[in-house]
Amino acid sequence: PRQDSFVGTASRPMWLHIKNKYKLNQSLEELVEMGRTSYMDYLLSQENEKPMPGVAELIKELYRNNVKLVVASSASIKNIEIVLKMFNLERFFQTKVSGDEVNNGKPAPDTFLYAAKIIGAEPEECIVIEDSKNGVEAAKSARMRCIGFENPNSGKQDLSSADMVISSFSETNYQKLRQIYQRWQKESSTRVLQTD
Repeated sequence: PRQDSFVGTASRPMWLHIKNKYKLNQSLEELVEMGRTSYMDYLLSQENEKPMPGVAELIKELYRNNVKLVVASSASIKNIEIVLKMFNLERFFQTKVSGDEVNNGKPAPDTFLYAAKIIGAEPEECIVIEDSKNGVEAAKSARMRCIGFENPNSGKQDLSSADMVISSFSETNYQKLRQIYQRWQKESSTRVLQTD
C-alpha cells in the first residue's frame, strides 16, 4: 500500500507490514520504538511550528462552552503530549487516548469507544474530527458522527464516509457544531421512529 494508506493507523500494524514486505531483521518492537523515537525527534525539532489555522481558536471556543474535548490518536501518548504542549493546548483537553491503549487501533473503533467511555459519553453523543480515511472509518464504526478535515499534510485521503467534510477550520465554530449536532440528533430520532 501507499504511504497515504497508513495515515491515522496504529504504528504496530504499519511496521508489521513494512517488516514483512521488506524482510527486515529487526523485531517488531524495535521498529515500532525506532519509528516513535524518530517521530518524537522530528516533533521536538519543530520549534516554530504552528497549529493549522483556526484549530486553536476552535478548541478554545469549544472549551469555553463546556464541550468535553479528547485527543484520540494513533500516535503514542508521549507524542500527543509533545504536540499539545508545543501548541500550548494541553489544558483544554479532558483526556488523551493513544491507539497504544487499545487492542485494535484505527480503522477499528476501539480508540474512539475508549475515549467516549473515559468521559462518560455515549458514542452517538460524540463528534469526531478526522483527517484520515482510517480515522473516519473508525469513527463511523464507533457509531459516532464524523467531520472529515482535508488536511494537506495527510496526503490524498478518501473522507467520503464522513458526515460532512471541511477544508478549513474557519468553516466551523461552536455555534455551527451545535446546530449540526442538534440536526443530526433529530435525524437519528426520526430514523428510529420510522423503523418502529
